Order: sequence, then C-alpha cells, then structure tokens
Amino acid sequence: MPEMPSRVELHPLTLSDQDEFCSLVRASAELHLPWMQLPATADDFQAWMRRFDDGTDLGFLIRVRETGAAAGMVNINSIIRGRYQGASLGYAAFAPSAGRGYMTEGLTAVLRHAFDDLRLHRLEANIQPANEASLALARRLGFRYEGLSPAYLYIDGAWRDHERWAITAPAPWTPDPSLPKR
Repeated sequence: MPEMPSRVELHPLTLSDQDEFCSLVRASAELHLPWMQLPATADDFQAWMRRFDDGTDLGFLIRVRETGAAAGMVNINSIIRGRYQGASLGYAAFAPSAGRGYMTEGLTAVLRHAFDDLRLHRLEANIQPANEASLALARRLGFRYEGLSPAYLYIDGAWRDHERWAITAPAPWTPDPSLPKR
C-alpha cells in the first residue's frame, strides 16, 4: 500500500518563532505540566534557544501543511557520535492541535530525519510513567520499553521518575566511517 502524504512538515526552530512558541506554550500549560516545562517568556525562550548553538541539540516545530500552524515541537537532544550514534528526544503537542495525529506524523518525520539524514542509530524518549498520551505515542512509533529511571529529571519542582523507551535505525545500518568521532 502506498504511503499517505504527511499532513505536517518539520521546520527548524529559530529565534523568529519566539512569539508564536511562547503563546502556544502558555495556551498548553495544562497539557504540559507536570510532564515538561517549556519557555513561556521571551527571555526564557532566548536562553533556551542557546542550547542549539553547538549542533548537539536540534529543535523543530511540527507545522500543519494546510495552515502553517505549529502543532507541536520536537528536540533531538545530546547527539553523541562515534560508536554510540544516538540522541534523546523531547517533544510536546500544542493544545490547539492536540489529539489530531499531528505528533505521530511529526515524530515519524523526525525519526526519518534522524536515521536517514543525521545517520543516528538510536533514539531514546524518557517519559513519566503517568503520561499516558506520550507513552501511547512512543508505542505507536515502535519504541520499546527499556526500564525505569528513578528521579531522572527535575520538572515542575520535583525529581520525576521516567520510563526509558528507545528505537534503533532499521537494519541493515552501519555508521559512515567519515562521521566525526565525538
């Protein structure tokens, strides 16, 4: 069966996205807490964006093709090269577009980009055990459960347990020997 065209596209996150991003984060506060904290003010957004300066973290907006609206965001965090060729993912839907499948399509595009273009081998998603929507998304995309990390991240005023979910590039895949040995 032919693959359906995606309703979304990835856009690299830039400083020019600040007002839209912060507005959507504020509108999505109930959806995000206690699962994650994203920058909701201009100062916080600008400080947060500095994490992308060295290329070991990449940020994307998932935009609906038809309207251009931002449906969510995805970060590929802590890219490690060499023998590991992996990274972790952070992602969040924005409330106005939540529940419509845009995150499934957007994360599918991120996985394709990470495995095909960035030539990564492994991606992890660390998810709080009670975050049922995020767990369902990870399962739907083929991530496998690898264990519990107690008190893993400090979010919303507390150290929170997270389940570790991972997915690896489809076989056969081997690292390009010309990749940097970071």
